Amino acid sequence: MDIIDAIILGIIQGLTEFLPVSSSGHLELGKAILGNDSLPEESLLFTVILHFATALSTIVVFRKDVWDIIKGLFQFNWNEQTQFSIKIIISMIPAALVGFFLEDFMEVFFDGAIIIVGIMLLVTAVLLYLADLAKTTGKDVSFKNAFIIGLAQAVAMLPGISRSGATISAAVLLGVDKTKSARFSFLMVVPLIVGKVAKDILSGEINFEGGETAAMGAGFIAAFLAGLAACTWMIKLVRQSKLSYFAIYCLIVGLIAIAWSIWG
Repeated sequence: MDIIDAIILGIIQGLTEFLPVSSSGHLELGKAILGNDSLPEESLLFTVILHFATALSTIVVFRKDVWDIIKGLFQFNWNEQTQFSIKIIISMIPAALVGFFLEDFMEVFFDGAIIIVGIMLLVTAVLLYLADLAKTTGKDVSFKNAFIIGLAQAVAMLPGISRSGATISAAVLLGVDKTKSARFSFLMVVPLIVGKVAKDILSGEINFEGGETAAMGAGFIAAFLAGLAACTWMIKLVRQSKLSYFAIYCLIVGLIAIAWSIWG
């Protein structure tokens, strides 16, 4: 892998981690258009590095919130910090269970089923459009809502369903304030990414030897900077009710994917 390829992949990862367009869905579409053998098989180490970079960008943007969550986990007072930390943990449960018990089943949907990707992109478009129509409130995430938002995150493991789009839309449709919905959506994924990175490292599947240091570093920096920009941008877009732009995009791409699977 050369440095330019690493930078491009890093930018794509950084942007699609936060923008509601489904990175997994676009990857499946890319495989279908270019052929499964056309896309380079990136090492697990590089994938882990990119995911860690986007997690780090989230931590930087929400550094105060992350610190409050950490403090909340080690406090014995039933204060706002502790409650928010517990809500984050509750939101992780559905996706963690799906990943642990249904990993093999979920892989079936990542095997060139383009019509499923197209349909799921249409679902994402509808969710984003409905969230855009919702009125701004001042409500916080409740414990019950945290679990429901977590269910949306679990469903978003399907290719074509945007994780950020599904979780933000679910929160907004539940009556949570739009800015707080985006904040919760981005914070709830950090423990999952860090946990997945730790699992991959501890499992021994990652080979740290022979890695292309320059390319890996370039990809990390690109993903980190793109993640910073995308995360900050998405918060503004949600606050300004501009998710409909992404809804239109997902609608168009979804229809193209369905047409491709039927007549392609």
